[in-house]
Amino acid sequence: MLTKKQKNLLLFINKKLRSSGVSPSYEEMKQSLNLKSKSGIHRLISALEERGFIKRLAHKARALEVIKLPETASANDIYNSFSPSVIQGGLGEEQTTSDEVEVPVLGKIAAGTPVEAIQNEISRIPLPNNLEKNGDYFGLKVQGDSMIDAGIHEGDTVIIKRTDTADNGKIVVALIDENEAMLKRIRKKGKVVALESANRNYETKIFGPDRVKVQGVLVSLYRNF
Repeated sequence: MLTKKQKNLLLFINKKLRSSGVSPSYEEMKQSLNLKSKSGIHRLISALEERGFIKRLAHKARALEVIKLPETASANDIYNSFSPSVIQGGLGEEQTTSDEVEVPVLGKIAAGTPVEAIQNEISRIPLPNNLEKNGDYFGLKVQGDSMIDAGIHEGDTVIIKRTDTADNGKIVVALIDENEAMLKRIRKKGKVVALESANRNYETKIFGPDRVKVQGVLVSLYRNF
């Protein structure tokens, strides 16, 4: 039987391989499990290899192959195992230093019922240190509880990387009919776009492809206590 961290790492590696065909870096694996050092990842990789779940590919740097998944892994585990890194506390408690990159917070985003599209900057926050500085990011304040099972709570400030495309299973800011913005997990199948909540109390919303535009992908979040 795998430990929780072993299982989460295995599912993260599997998802990365399915989406990009490339094994995640040790830094990406460290961030996915919120570990402080890469030594813990080395131990987890060795344990998974000893148990026959993964295989290191010879003559290739950081190349891994998933041999099998745990029998207890559900379909949701396999596709939704990655969650954004959480930076706990700190917003408003310290002044931004001159060498930090700031991200504009553009308002509130609905994790529940839709709200009007977000366009106006209301404040600025520091970009988390684990994100690449050359990306185009913006922040949004979460309103509602439809993504709570993905670790996204009302009052959190999510960090979004601006893009107009997203792989299936990613949590995105979706613009509906050019005037409503929602934070949901996206699935595309044929000509149908599904926007899924991470709360059983909310139904999946189905749209035609011309009604949904991806505004960005969730990469991190701040949580104040």
